[in-house]
Amino acid sequence: MGRLAPNVLNRQFQAPGPNQKWVTDITEFKVDGQKLYLSPVMDLYNGEIVAYQTSKRPELSLVRRMLHKAFARLKSSDRPLLHSDQGWHYQHPAYRVLLVEQALTQSMSRKGNCLGNAAIESFFGTLKAEYFHLNQFDSVEQLQQGLDRYIHYYNHERIKSKLKGLSPVQYRTQALSSN
Repeated sequence: MGRLAPNVLNRQFQAPGPNQKWVTDITEFKVDGQKLYLSPVMDLYNGEIVAYQTSKRPELSLVRRMLHKAFARLKSSDRPLLHSDQGWHYQHPAYRVLLVEQALTQSMSRKGNCLGNAAIESFFGTLKAEYFHLNQFDSVEQLQQGLDRYIHYYNHERIKSKLKGLSPVQYRTQALSSN
C-alpha cells in the first residue's frame, strides 16, 4: 500500500513547547449496531486535542479532514513531528503528501507495539472510561455530539496533575503569556 516512516518519536512523549510533537490514531465506537470512528491529533506539550474528525467509515477522508483542521492551527513557523501507528491511512501516499506540503516530519511506531503510541492510546482509554462507558447512546449522531462536548471539556476544563492542576488549554495559554 504505502511506505513506512522511521520511529523518530521513539517513545519520547514530552515536548518543550506547543506544536513540536503531535500524535494521532483512530478509535472505533459501536452504538446500536452502527460504528463511529474518531481521528484526533494530540499535542504532546500539554495533551491538548488540537483537532479531530469523526465519521461512520474509517476512510482516508476522515484523516485528511482531521489534518486540515490541525494544519489550520499552526503558525507558519510551526513544523511538528506527527507520530502514528502503521495503519494504512498513515502509509497512504495522499497522507504523506499532505505532511510534505506542510513540512511536517512523519514518524511511525514499530509494528504491533501499542506502547509506541501510548499517549493517544491513553487518551482513548480515558475518553471511553470517563464518557463512553458511563453513558447510554441512542444513535451515533448522539454520540458524535457528546464527543464534541467531551473533547471541549477535556481540553478546557479537565485538569491534570502533570500540568500543575491546569487544563491543557490553560497550560498552553499560561506558557505562551509568560514568554
